[in-house]
Amino acid sequence: MAATTPTPAVRSVQVAAPGAAPELVEVPLRDPGPGAVRIAVEACGVCHSDLLIAAGMLPGTTFPVTPGHEIAGQIDALGDGVQGWKVGDRVAVGWFGGSCGRCDACRSGDAIHCALLQVPGAAYPGGYADSVIVPADALAAVPDELTAAEAAPLACAGVTVFNALRRAAARPGDTVAILGLGGLGHLGVQFAHAMGFRTVAIARGSEKEPLAHELGADHYVDSTAGSVADVLQALGGAKVVLATVTDADAMSATIDGLGRRGELVIVGVSPDRLAVSPLQLLNGDRRIYAHSSGAAVDIQDTLRFAARTGVRAWIEELPLEQTGAAVAKMTNGRARFRMVVTTGR
Repeated sequence: MAATTPTPAVRSVQVAAPGAAPELVEVPLRDPGPGAVRIAVEACGVCHSDLLIAAGMLPGTTFPVTPGHEIAGQIDALGDGVQGWKVGDRVAVGWFGGSCGRCDACRSGDAIHCALLQVPGAAYPGGYADSVIVPADALAAVPDELTAAEAAPLACAGVTVFNALRRAAARPGDTVAILGLGGLGHLGVQFAHAMGFRTVAIARGSEKEPLAHELGADHYVDSTAGSVADVLQALGGAKVVLATVTDADAMSATIDGLGRRGELVIVGVSPDRLAVSPLQLLNGDRRIYAHSSGAAVDIQDTLRFAARTGVRAWIEELPLEQTGAAVAKMTNGRARFRMVVTTGR
């Protein structure tokens, strides 16, 4: 009898049940099906949204799960029917992990709101692993100027703020305020500066002012020192305030700082209500709206812009086997800005 060739195994970080600790296990190496590719993962960012997936809070999530939706690596296998990509291509995948291509959102070019949107880690095993299989429509090309660890957080955190800023009302020279200097905010300040905006950073405490200027801010506002709105009005009023924080009260405090037809654009997640009156909005025809992530082409645009302008996420890297520690640092607020786990490739 002929000997059976053993199935190759790869490492994967799994969460066995909602709220359980991440555990490194070995799983069989799988081949991609039609329309999909297999990525040899080099780096995966740790995002707060991964905590929602690990807690079972996204509909359709089944356990055990392998979280991770800020993925960067190289294609090492192609499924049938995949065109435009080849083995060895450097790619990234973000929150947008595939779409149906048939619903009204997809047909309107708004695939991030696909009725059947696939999120890595929830719809299929994510990037806390040596290998991941994803639909080809989720792929974004990674420029040579970016390492995998640099590209990974730009595929979610980066595209979220970049896309929000480029689709807002501000034009080069306008005043744009970034509320918050965390994982999203530190990227928002860099992107706003690189886009040519008069950039204002807003955060708690005077000790953050040097950091704000290092990131590219022209002005810094300590939100604990007085009225944020008054300072913004003294600067002529903000055309856009990009809210990256999770504090609804802090968002509300910026509304009166908006200029004529100014916009409060929300990318930070909060379950709390904003405090705003119709009069505040009618005064200058102001707007408040939210903006979520972006599709694969938006991720690709983000990566290219970052590569050309020098925008980078400030990251701390840990090896895949220390994913639990990386998640803990992000959860406890001890990460400087973004945690990235790497596979050693």
